[in-house]
Amino acid sequence: MLQGTYSPPLVVVSLLVAILAAYTALDMTERVRASDGRSAHSWLAGGAFAMGLGIWSMHFIGMLAFELPIAIGYDLPMTAASLAIAVAASALALFLVTRTTLPWTRLAGGALLMGGGVASMHYLGMAAMRMSPGIDYDPAWFALSLLIAVGASGAALTISFRLRSGTPYVGLLRILAAIVMGIGIVGMHYAGMAAARFPANSVCMAISSKNGIDAGWLAILVAVITLAVLGIALLVAILDARMAARTSLLSSSLAVANEQLIKLALHDNLTKLPNRILLQDRLEQALEKAERKHLHFAVMFLDLDGFKAVNDAYGHHIGDQLLVEIANRIRNSLRSRDTVARIGGDEFVIVIELDDLTDAATIGDKLIRAVDQPIYVAGHRLCVTTSVGVAMYPEDGRTPHALLSNADAAMYHAKSSGSNAYSFFEPSMNANAQEQLQLLHDLRTAIQRREFVLHYQPKFRAPAGPALGAEALLRWQHPTLGLQKPDLIIPLAEKAGLMVTIGEWVLDEACRQLRSWMDAGHPEWTMAVNLSPVQFAHIGLVDLVASTLKRHGVPAKNLVLEVTEATAMRDVETSLDVLNRLVALGTSISIDDFGTGYSSLLYLKRLPANELKIDRGFVMQLAQDNEDAAIVSAIVALGQTLNLNIVAEGVETAEQQEFLTELGCNSLQGFLLGVPTAGQNFLGMVDEQARNGYRNVGADGGAGGIADGDPDAAKAAATPVSKNVDINDRATAGADTSTTMQ
Repeated sequence: MLQGTYSPPLVVVSLLVAILAAYTALDMTERVRASDGRSAHSWLAGGAFAMGLGIWSMHFIGMLAFELPIAIGYDLPMTAASLAIAVAASALALFLVTRTTLPWTRLAGGALLMGGGVASMHYLGMAAMRMSPGIDYDPAWFALSLLIAVGASGAALTISFRLRSGTPYVGLLRILAAIVMGIGIVGMHYAGMAAARFPANSVCMAISSKNGIDAGWLAILVAVITLAVLGIALLVAILDARMAARTSLLSSSLAVANEQLIKLALHDNLTKLPNRILLQDRLEQALEKAERKHLHFAVMFLDLDGFKAVNDAYGHHIGDQLLVEIANRIRNSLRSRDTVARIGGDEFVIVIELDDLTDAATIGDKLIRAVDQPIYVAGHRLCVTTSVGVAMYPEDGRTPHALLSNADAAMYHAKSSGSNAYSFFEPSMNANAQEQLQLLHDLRTAIQRREFVLHYQPKFRAPAGPALGAEALLRWQHPTLGLQKPDLIIPLAEKAGLMVTIGEWVLDEACRQLRSWMDAGHPEWTMAVNLSPVQFAHIGLVDLVASTLKRHGVPAKNLVLEVTEATAMRDVETSLDVLNRLVALGTSISIDDFGTGYSSLLYLKRLPANELKIDRGFVMQLAQDNEDAAIVSAIVALGQTLNLNIVAEGVETAEQQEFLTELGCNSLQGFLLGVPTAGQNFLGMVDEQARNGYRNVGADGGAGGIADGDPDAAKAAATPVSKNVDINDRATAGADTSTTMQ
């Protein structure tokens, strides 16, 4: 027998090539598994070729490591056939391990086929030497090589199938698995080589055959092709892995962006509460659950009272911060299973599952208390309240639309009842809600349709003349409802956010009318215009007043701006700044309703006011209430001490006229002297007063001038004046309950 020897370096190289081929195969497995369609077929073909070439190269490097004392060559067609077998076996392996499942029957069959293919590649490669006489194989070693081939194939299939990208430490495990698989491939090869027996007179026929190739050239060919293919395969796999990582990152980013888009689509961007779309879904879920389990739940509609005033006064950035704080308070007042959504500027809807029907009232009280507490934003102390409407399932509706509509109607009822309250829905409320919505719609178009008008009440020097000017009072000539007064206009304007716009119109129209009277021969007359709290706090007020006076050519000294005591004292430092800037223009400042608010002498002496107006609530009771008489006397004395002009409004009787004159009031207003009337009638009424020697218009006991003025004045003169109107005419019309812009 010929004795063969091994070159240790080449043996090591063969092991390294086997390990490299195994690692390439494992990586290709992941590429095939992660692809689909044509891409998967391409990766399968490329992976099978790279893996087969690696196994085949390991075999021939192992053959080159084996040295016999004779010249050795290899038959080229048989060598190529052995490579084809290696590629085919590799393709089968990749196909099996990329399937969704690998049952033991498929694993066993695959191991036999792949092991048989690898063994066939090995022994065909041995046959390519074309030894004469032929190679004799030891049966035991031959059987052992076959067992190793099948076992190594089974192990390789199992490891490849289970080693997926989701496996923890997949990189390290892939390297260890490649080492195990490489050792198995090498073990099969050298077991097969150990089985080979070469007779002493053996000759390699392939060396002299025209199809033969020298072992040295084969070594170079194997080394170049193998390294090139495996290198390219690994490079492509690495590039693909990077691309896959980038794709995964992009996919993850897109998933996050998609999640954010969904959240934006279903949540309010400011408060992060569910929006109208998500609310609809939650309502439908609540309905389905309630129908299935026979439960009750409540839908609450919340609308903030006074929010638009804050928004107009301090700007949207302050209003936004206020809304965020209100949203947090509402959310913290509820259970985690309840839904609170923001569906509009200052409108919220809450869906509450009820354990007991009385829970709705309890939660309504809790919400009102939570919103009612002062909120500090950017150094401003802000106060808003809320009106809450409650609709119950199933009593008040069985659809989301019905429940929302009825809760909205109940909210309007709560607001009309004085706000800062909750109200349960009743069927009669729908009609009122529709009426309110129609009035809101009409109010938004009233300026464009020229439906607003001003009535003017004269102001006389005490006791009865001459006339010193007038106060402008707002009216709405509704196309179907007739003449409407501010007790209707103001709440609607506040809800619609129109207070500043309407206030601008009032100032412009009053100055236009004053210019007309001045041109008619009354250059000394003044015009009093009330400023609402919202308008007074508006950042553009001073510029508005200056531009309006300039537009109509009215001297600033002829304009009297009336500010209620409560408005002036709300934020004293800010109020002082605004009032000082208005006085710098040359306008006069009147403190309206004095005696009903703070009445702080500390701040009053700092206000740059020219005039105090005594609230009509004190004037009305002068004849019956000595306490009111004492209060009026004190106010007059205070005003005189501070060198202020004193105006008393609501003068209806000669006794009041005489008493106020004796106290030292400088000017009087009221039905006794003149009723509010349209601008075109004002001069005629005042001229008649002058012709009559400024006698009391109502000296005969009636409300004088009613025929020339407001047709409602007769009724108003006989009606007690309410003191509970905040934003109104402040009854400069005496007993007239109409309101003006405050």
